[in-house]
Amino acid sequence: MTTDSMKTAALRQIDDEHTRWRALVAEVGESRMNEPGPMGAWTFKDLVSHLTGWRSYGISRFEAALRGEGDAPFPWPPVLTTDDEINDWLQQTDQNRTITEVLEDHEATWTRLKSVVEEMPDEMLADPEAFPWTEGQSLGDAIVSGSFFAHLHEEHEPAVRSWLSAAPRQPGRRR
Repeated sequence: MTTDSMKTAALRQIDDEHTRWRALVAEVGESRMNEPGPMGAWTFKDLVSHLTGWRSYGISRFEAALRGEGDAPFPWPPVLTTDDEINDWLQQTDQNRTITEVLEDHEATWTRLKSVVEEMPDEMLADPEAFPWTEGQSLGDAIVSGSFFAHLHEEHEPAVRSWLSAAPRQPGRRR
């Protein structure tokens, strides 16, 4: 794939994933966003906070690279070193925020991701060595192949769908 077509394909994949995300959010519905269950004790709002926190950090790393800076700083306290500690911090940070605020923050990550891809030189987008944290896969390949979005689809979406299918059907609510 040429780097130009890679950028086009990556932007298309981002749009497709965004559409898929919005459909999942609509399926959950705002009235259920604060119900525990989709992730154990976590609510769907907590899941959104988790996804937004990690994605925002990842995008910050790409933005820093575009500016020619070193790696972006962690948005969480540096004393937090395990995924569980970081996930708890992300969930607690957004606990008192409204679902609208949390969803708006997540929506902003889609715009930022597209901007990064649009601004990134084609060679950088296609270079598997450009970003050490992508473990030998170029950002373009990660997006086009879907592996950039795999965490949601492989780890969280099945649990959310199971939670949704187990919920009692409410009048006027489509599944």
